[in-house]
Amino acid sequence: VIGGGVRRVRLSGSLDWSDLMERYGSVPLPPYIQRSADAEDRDRYQTVYAQVDGSVAAPTAGLHFTHEILGAIRDRGVQVVEIVLHVGPGTFKPVAVSDPENHVMHAEWFQISHETARTIAEAHGRVWAVGTTVARVLETVGASGSISATEGWTQLFIHPPFRFRVVDAVITNFHLPCSTLLMLVCAFGGYEQIMKAYRAAVAARYRLYSYGDAMAVI
Repeated sequence: VIGGGVRRVRLSGSLDWSDLMERYGSVPLPPYIQRSADAEDRDRYQTVYAQVDGSVAAPTAGLHFTHEILGAIRDRGVQVVEIVLHVGPGTFKPVAVSDPENHVMHAEWFQISHETARTIAEAHGRVWAVGTTVARVLETVGASGSISATEGWTQLFIHPPFRFRVVDAVITNFHLPCSTLLMLVCAFGGYEQIMKAYRAAVAARYRLYSYGDAMAVI
């Protein structure tokens, strides 16, 4: 038992854990999707650029991108770089304490290559993060004011007030109330502006959450 509803399981025998997951596991859909995962979710609840096994959730801002859209972005001269990020169950965990400072973030493992770090550093002032989880990683690595190749765990909880050092724009889905994801967006775009955007989205009946609409906050 690790705590906070998390359990560590140790398997005995010769079976490979990845084979077990492939055989018996299912796509871990968010709790607000109140149905069992089906075969289509293996493709739909996944980004087109996912490569490394390890996440328990999709970085949902990335679900809006297709290979064709990414190609069109590159054709405009935009450099698209990737990081490895294992999104953890904490992305679904609401803030259940009255003081956000007492909320414990789940750690997420990441890896940034030399090429990616160099490209981001050279794009200072023009860095777009696709998703709040990516923003957390970049701000974790760039806390000292510079960014370099590294790997490790981020447990950074971003909420107002927070000074962003790396990220200049965020593409993100509309999030649940009382979530750390919404708090990060408010820290980036300003509480009043973000709440104004949410009121407009609700009035226009935008679709929210994982399979919903997105916004760009600059």
